[in-house]
Amino acid sequence: MITRRTLLSSVPVVAAGALGLSACGGSGGAGAAGGPLTWMSMLHTPTTPDAAGPVMTALLERTGIPFEYQWVPDASKEEKINAALASGSLADITTLNQLAMPSVRDALSSGLFWEVEPFLADFPNLSAINPDTLAGARLDGVLYGVPFQKPLARYGVLVRQDWLDRLGLEVPHTVEALGEVARAFAEGDPTGTGAKVTGFIDRQESFAVGFRSLAGYFGAGDKFQLDDSGRIIPAAISEPWKQAMEWYRGVYAAGGVNQEFVTMQKQNQQQAIAQDKGGIVVTGLFEAKNYDALAQSINPDTEVEWTLINDITYADVPRRVVSDTGGGMGGLMAFNTQTLSGEEDLRRALELVDKLLEEPSFQLMTNGIEGTHYEINADGAVNIIDQTAWEQQVQPYNSSRPSDVVELYRSTNPYVNQANELMAENEEYVVTNPAQPLTSPTYDSSWTTIEQALTDAYNTFMVGQTTMADYEGVVESLRSQGLDDIIAEYTEAHQATS
Repeated sequence: MITRRTLLSSVPVVAAGALGLSACGGSGGAGAAGGPLTWMSMLHTPTTPDAAGPVMTALLERTGIPFEYQWVPDASKEEKINAALASGSLADITTLNQLAMPSVRDALSSGLFWEVEPFLADFPNLSAINPDTLAGARLDGVLYGVPFQKPLARYGVLVRQDWLDRLGLEVPHTVEALGEVARAFAEGDPTGTGAKVTGFIDRQESFAVGFRSLAGYFGAGDKFQLDDSGRIIPAAISEPWKQAMEWYRGVYAAGGVNQEFVTMQKQNQQQAIAQDKGGIVVTGLFEAKNYDALAQSINPDTEVEWTLINDITYADVPRRVVSDTGGGMGGLMAFNTQTLSGEEDLRRALELVDKLLEEPSFQLMTNGIEGTHYEINADGAVNIIDQTAWEQQVQPYNSSRPSDVVELYRSTNPYVNQANELMAENEEYVVTNPAQPLTSPTYDSSWTTIEQALTDAYNTFMVGQTTMADYEGVVESLRSQGLDDIIAEYTEAHQATS
């Protein structure tokens, strides 16, 4: 039974030209008529690929389903998508990455898009989507599109192996040992040059990114969590989170964290890591390759060597890692109920996505054409032949791959292969956000302000300006400013869908 297919009558209408795209609004669009399906997709590269180029030609041949992209530059995606949603002038398939935006969530349940879950079992690749990913993709229990699949958890800890070797230290696998390594880097001479360095190199988004991952080892959740009484609460007010804060502040006070981290921008963090100013970073495991390349670009004679760690534990807390990808869900491919007006039309669009999930399609959208863009070396790894051609003709399609977890060829870079192995291993221990598929009106209206207050309180505590009692006082003051309402609304929604 398919429901919620009535177009929301109250949405305001704006000129389709505001999109700067060839919209296909109205019933009986190209997809419904058997013509090319249209797909409004995000573009993360400076140039738009040629619609008659080698990759698109190969994809059309491979899938056997005519389709064409309507590219939306990533920098203007919120404006473009909001205009398309408001006017109803949507493509047959629309990429929706900003699922936390109230306008997107409202549109999903308005009748603009099909409920697709009843159809997934009819397709070999769609039926194999990880249940955890599907759970995070539902909105109040309903799946309004096919989720983009990401690794469930990509984060870990990168530590300078050459520094460990120079100081005679073992690779840390516990929070306690990690803190000792951070202090040793700050107090010793891990570079062998006498230069003063630190342990962790953190940045301005510590509260929401790096520290959030560290707090997960202590038992804190992924942004929100279920407490012992069955309520959904922000991880940042939980006892494990506060334990992690006390520990990290101790490391900071001992010089084991860069002292200016609360103002450091991401680009400056990357430069500091590449310039040997610190030897520990909490980040995506895949970043080891990038940090190594950046260090070599600064100093071709660099001795940098990273060890990748994904099994950090704390005390008697079971091994765990909080998801950094929304539970492996990178947004939705949503299907227009107005242009794909019948089940046959929808199935045709789902068949396209299913075929793009096949390994040969993934390879085309990742590496391009063998012999033109890449070659396979004697070790079975991919070598890009023409970097410029790859960037212009292949890279734009990367963000339209329905899945980033298709296993294909090994890389010539050992950091890439190791990171892929460890990220796959993370799946067994991943912790996801129970509030992600739920709706809280107060969250939509007030969370940005609440989160900023918590971030500020975290920062002042971490640098020694306030106490834990002060942090807890901020939490208490926020309860009447929407925090308790968010907890109540999410808890009620969770109980209703459990």
